[in-house]
Amino acid sequence: MRSLAIDIGNTGTKFGVFEGDALVQQGYFQEQDLLPAALLQQPFDHAIVASVAGSTHNIQASLPVLGSLVELSAQTGLPVVNCYKTPQTLGADRIAAAVGAHYFFPQRNCLVFDAGTCITHDYIDSEANYHGGGIAPGLQMKFKALHTFTSRLPLVEQTDQNFLLTGRTTQESIQSGVLAGTVAELNGLVQAYSQKAADLVVILCGGEAGFFESKLKGRIFVIPELVLIGLHRILIHNV
Repeated sequence: MRSLAIDIGNTGTKFGVFEGDALVQQGYFQEQDLLPAALLQQPFDHAIVASVAGSTHNIQASLPVLGSLVELSAQTGLPVVNCYKTPQTLGADRIAAAVGAHYFFPQRNCLVFDAGTCITHDYIDSEANYHGGGIAPGLQMKFKALHTFTSRLPLVEQTDQNFLLTGRTTQESIQSGVLAGTVAELNGLVQAYSQKAADLVVILCGGEAGFFESKLKGRIFVIPELVLIGLHRILIHNV
C-alpha cells in the first residue's frame, strides 16, 4: 500500500510517503497551494492530512488519492485511548506524536517533547492511554517576546548550541535565560514524570530537537519523523 501523511504546521508543511509501513520519502514545503511535484505524479492508495494552522481544503482537493482521504479531527478513530478533556481543541501534531511514541514503544510509559514553534510535552501511558501534557513557547518565540514586549532588550539570535550559564552581557544574559532556562524546564518535567511513571521513555521531535538532545538528562530518543509516523498509524487504523 502506498500512502501519504501530511502535517500542516505553523511555519510550513511536512509530508511523508509510505510503502507499507516504511517511510520512503519525506519533505517540506511552505506554500499550501503549491504541492511538490513528487506528490502529484503518482496516485496514493490512501492519505491523511492534519493541520494546526487552518483549513486543509486546498491540499485535499489537489491530492491524487484512490481510496480514503482522512482529515484528522476529534472524530477520527485512534489506535490509542484519548483521555483529553477537550479533544476538539487538541492539536493534531500532539496526538499524532503520542500515537507514534506508542507505536515505537508499546507497553511503555512515554513522554514526548515536540520542540518547534511551541514546545509541547505529551504523556501516554503503557496501556495506550493518552493523558495530555503542556504547551509552552518555543525558543524563537521566547527570544522574540523579550524584544517585542520590552523597550530596550535586543532581538537575540540563537546562533549556536553554546551558551554561558551566567551571562556577562545583555545578549549573553538573554541567551542564558532562554536557552538554559528552557533546558532546565524540560529536565524538570523529565524528573517529575519519572517520579510519576516507572520505566519512562523520553522522546524528542521537532525542529529544535537537535539542540536539546545532548542537554537533557538520561537516555533520550530523537525521532524527527515521529509525527508523520504517528499520522500514518492513525491512517492505518482507519483504513
